Amino acid sequence: MQSAHQVERWIERFPLVRNFSANHLQLARGTVGFPILEAGAIAYELQDSCANYLMCIDGRTRVFRMSESGREMLIYKVGAGGTCVLTTQCLLSGGGFPAQSIAEARTELAALPADTFRQLMRESDAFRDFVLDDYTKLLTGMFDLVEEVAFAPLEQRLARRLLVEADADGIVWKTHQQLASDVGSVREVISRLLGEWADTGLVEVRRGQVQLMDRAGLATGRMP
Repeated sequence: MQSAHQVERWIERFPLVRNFSANHLQLARGTVGFPILEAGAIAYELQDSCANYLMCIDGRTRVFRMSESGREMLIYKVGAGGTCVLTTQCLLSGGGFPAQSIAEARTELAALPADTFRQLMRESDAFRDFVLDDYTKLLTGMFDLVEEVAFAPLEQRLARRLLVEADADGIVWKTHQQLASDVGSVREVISRLLGEWADTGLVEVRRGQVQLMDRAGLATGRMP
């Protein structure tokens, strides 16, 4: 059962809710749920039907496709304040999910049921504008992904991923297998590249993490 604290955290993370009319706010508050996913939990699987519009209050999920050979291709990640825009596609089209999603950390979601989503899309300009803007960003991101996979060399994709994932101290808290999944490669290749970069001082490889030693070198492609 939802609590007033959960509702307030949702509204704080997604200010658009404050722009709802009194009736729409009552509808949203009366139907929204707040599922919690522990790290590693499945958010949805390939071809699952979509019952809710998902908004991430805290945590992070990853959306990916798995090839027949067992290799993952990262599509995008959803962090705090983001939405899983594939739910938009599924709710609008009535089809199943074209990908899978799991939680990378403990994740708190706001879940608007499909009927509430459709009513707000029909009646709320603020909600409709928010949803369609997010959907546009998804399409832009998909084209960027296609361009990167088709044209960017693996070294460049890995360097970009390290720069994106690094925390304030320059540490990427991921295994070689997780990085391989992020860039659509295999662990052995990623380990070889990281080893070469460690030899030249770009990174320092540790168990379960990679320390970035030369961000500028990674960003500008000064790699062996």
